[in-house]
Amino acid sequence: DVFEQPQHIGHKKIEFHITTDIPAVLQINSEKEEKNGKRVHLYATTEEINNTGFGRIFPAPSSNDKMETEEEDDEIPSEFISRRDLEKNRLSREEMEKFSVFKNYEPGDPNCRIYVKNLAKQVQEKDLKFIFGRYVDFQSEVERNMFDIRLMKEGRMKGQAFIGLPNEKAAAKALKEANGYVLFEKPMVVQFARSARPKQDANDGKRKK
Repeated sequence: DVFEQPQHIGHKKIEFHITTDIPAVLQINSEKEEKNGKRVHLYATTEEINNTGFGRIFPAPSSNDKMETEEEDDEIPSEFISRRDLEKNRLSREEMEKFSVFKNYEPGDPNCRIYVKNLAKQVQEKDLKFIFGRYVDFQSEVERNMFDIRLMKEGRMKGQAFIGLPNEKAAAKALKEANGYVLFEKPMVVQFARSARPKQDANDGKRKK
């Protein structure tokens, strides 16, 4: 007998008279409704609360922007440098003229192998792969096998590297986009590698002697 027995009563209409602390959005909406000669019902305002409240929370825009830029950037995997970063850290033609390493610069004869010089001593093969790997389709076994990095760390060739790319087109694009890129505060000088034929001829000449 302590607890009251639940009584089954038909649907009741409950009205709330809200006088203070009405959210600004609801006040504006209710004023609009009153102007139109309509009565504001409780269920209508609760729907508006739902629409204007949690329904408008969106994920952080930065992640969406990142995805969009990756899609725009020739769909290059994120493990390699983006075109935007290449352009941002590359010297302009006017700036290159101020460096002696670019004096009398010639790109050389197009082929699938490029030559990079003026590399900082901190540069490692992984740094070059990060930059030049964007010109290789790693899903293709042929292209993957043709991609080759030879970084010279000792002797007269120190600070230089030879990079084999899948084809002449990829090498030309790499030269155009990476020449003058500042890596560890030193601008890279990128050229087409010279053909190995003259060296072979020279060796043949020595053998004849």
